[in-house]
Amino acid sequence: MLNHEQLLKLIRDKVDHPATPKELVQRLKIPREQRATVKRLLKDLVGRGELIETRGNRFGLPDRMNLIVGRITTHPRGFGFVVPDRPLEEVAGDIYIAGSNLNQAMHGDRVVARLERVTDKGAEGRILRILERGAATVVGRYDVDESGYGFVVPFDRRLIMDVTIASGDHLDAAPGDMVVVEITHWPTAARGPRGRVKEVLGDISQPGVDTEIIIRKHDIRDVHSEGSIEEARRLGSAVSERDLRGRTDFRGRLTLTIDGEHARDFDDAITLERLDNGHYWLGVHIADVAYYVPEGSALDEEAYERATSVYFPDRAVHMFPPELSTGLCSLNPQVDRLVQTCLMEIDKRGTVVRYELHDGVIHSDARMTYTEVNAILTDHDPDVIARYRELVPQFEQMRELFEILNRRRHRRGSIDFDLKEPEIVLDDQGDVEAIIALERNVAHRLIEEFMLVANETVAQHLEDNQVPSLFRIHEDPDPLKVAQFEEFVTTLGYSVGVAPEMVKPRHFQRLVEKMRGTPEEKPIAFLMLRTMQKARYDPSNLGHFGLAAKSYTHFTSPIRRYPDLVVHRTLRQSRHGELDEARREELTDDLPEIARHTSERERRADDAERELVQWKKVRFMADKVGDEFEGYVTGVTAFGLFIELIEHFVEGLVHVSTMADDYYRFVERAHVLRGENTGKAYRLGDRVNVQVVKVDAERRQIDLGLVEILEAVRETERNRGPRRSKADPKSQQHLKHAGRRTQRPGRNERAAKRAR
Repeated sequence: MLNHEQLLKLIRDKVDHPATPKELVQRLKIPREQRATVKRLLKDLVGRGELIETRGNRFGLPDRMNLIVGRITTHPRGFGFVVPDRPLEEVAGDIYIAGSNLNQAMHGDRVVARLERVTDKGAEGRILRILERGAATVVGRYDVDESGYGFVVPFDRRLIMDVTIASGDHLDAAPGDMVVVEITHWPTAARGPRGRVKEVLGDISQPGVDTEIIIRKHDIRDVHSEGSIEEARRLGSAVSERDLRGRTDFRGRLTLTIDGEHARDFDDAITLERLDNGHYWLGVHIADVAYYVPEGSALDEEAYERATSVYFPDRAVHMFPPELSTGLCSLNPQVDRLVQTCLMEIDKRGTVVRYELHDGVIHSDARMTYTEVNAILTDHDPDVIARYRELVPQFEQMRELFEILNRRRHRRGSIDFDLKEPEIVLDDQGDVEAIIALERNVAHRLIEEFMLVANETVAQHLEDNQVPSLFRIHEDPDPLKVAQFEEFVTTLGYSVGVAPEMVKPRHFQRLVEKMRGTPEEKPIAFLMLRTMQKARYDPSNLGHFGLAAKSYTHFTSPIRRYPDLVVHRTLRQSRHGELDEARREELTDDLPEIARHTSERERRADDAERELVQWKKVRFMADKVGDEFEGYVTGVTAFGLFIELIEHFVEGLVHVSTMADDYYRFVERAHVLRGENTGKAYRLGDRVNVQVVKVDAERRQIDLGLVEILEAVRETERNRGPRRSKADPKSQQHLKHAGRRTQRPGRNERAAKRAR
């Protein structure tokens, strides 16, 4: 049976112009019995953006029609960029769309754009068609204008149009309330969007409202469907005898889970023993979610739509209902649990010389925390050692194997930034009490190393056995970006040490090691990350650059990542001989869209988590206006410097307008702002003293000033003395009163102000 990928390949290989369905079936010699299938496939491919349907019912390949399919990201000032679904050979980066060419597209919409020109600054285009709206709802602040008409100002400033609310559709929202609006009429050339309030979230300052706003802004499902909850409940809370048939029994082996104190799910467990030949026999046991969640079930469909769990500082939005995520599929201690297991024999150089894959059952002996294991292995705490006396030899073996695996990964060039990440400590009201450094101790690192080797082993098994599945890929960086990165780091005395097109992971690894412990380590590491590609899911095994791995996948967290669930299913099917030709074709057809969707959902979750953390950081700094801090320059732009405070891990902006002691010019390739007259320069990685000038709650931004410049400007002002106006005081008063508004600004004026 013909599938999407086969039809697309046939069109690409054999059709040299946009063609009608009749032309296609004739040119491609499609049998009569498959013509209905072709029409369905064409419709699907248009919906996915793989084909474009033109006027005259003709179907063509977008890349051969100078068209791009992707998501539009708009800017508060009214323009936007299309992020292509697939990289374009002739274009580097995103496609700029002027405001006049947006064609009523809103932020987040999936669109078809025409590439109109390519300049030295990048590509420019025009939106032709909206394939899919980014979201059917908008979260924002409800208000009423002077005429009594309701409207909602979007919380996301990239949504540059207010939503008009008809009388009676405001759901008892009071002016100033944060609300969720359902779009009932999309914008046209003549008017903006219209909608109705479907949920009132309340006052933005109330505890928990910030999290609710972010969840709805990013269209994250917060409540599980009745169907999925009912399916989860029917599964029960314990493993039955029937579930154990055909499984390998690991219940007699010492089995441990190691997680954080506040971990919300436990989906991996470890067994380890020393073999007679001196090798290690490592078992990584992962909750067998796929056994309980068949394809097409309500649980499966909802998990696919979510694609990932989302973790906020004060709560988690799980991919599965709690009956699974913290119940039957959580590897809790002292209970039987079903697992998929990867057993690996690892020699003294860290090479996996033999492996086995099993459907298994375990009985975890203890739930350990990272803090407890670190107290045993690093702090040698006598009380903790005494409490876990029988387990201490196991932890010592784990550390030995961790060191072996870590050295192996280091030898091949895997990049390990090991930067301190901030941890937010909340009070009872959900406000930030403190922001501290999250330390990755040996316990974190050893579990991470065991998961990495299991993921690599499973990925190599999939590759060697030609099992259609999902890989976690991280492609080689763009040589042009590497060249720009090299140009900058040489100004600081560093170098990648090789031509951009020859760069390998080990070259970045060596540079990271040279910078370790220096002031510029963190900002340069972030710049290095931006130089690289973003990791994503793909049906093709393209390797993982950052890990220097030929094969890599995600196998270890099916309770919180849908791609891992896909891997578990294909693994079991391949082991049980269920991958017949029909199933392989089905997977080949479905996996590209699953990869695209889950990669996109992962980015959405990351954006939501990051945005809420930033918002809480801004609130944390609200009472610190006027205080001075030390920080590092983490970003340099034409409009100013981004500074991360050392003490609180909070980032703020020093706008160039506050740097009033000189005219500062932006040197892009050097990542520096340089004064024209003084020659003073501020570059990435510089350590500076700053003062908190303003905390802007609406923009969720912290405005900073450079202390040395603020003091210099104040001293200059003091030396000048008071300045007197030569204007007639009465004239000044007249101008003052004339400048007052007699009415509140209308919707169009408000939109214009936001655009500025």
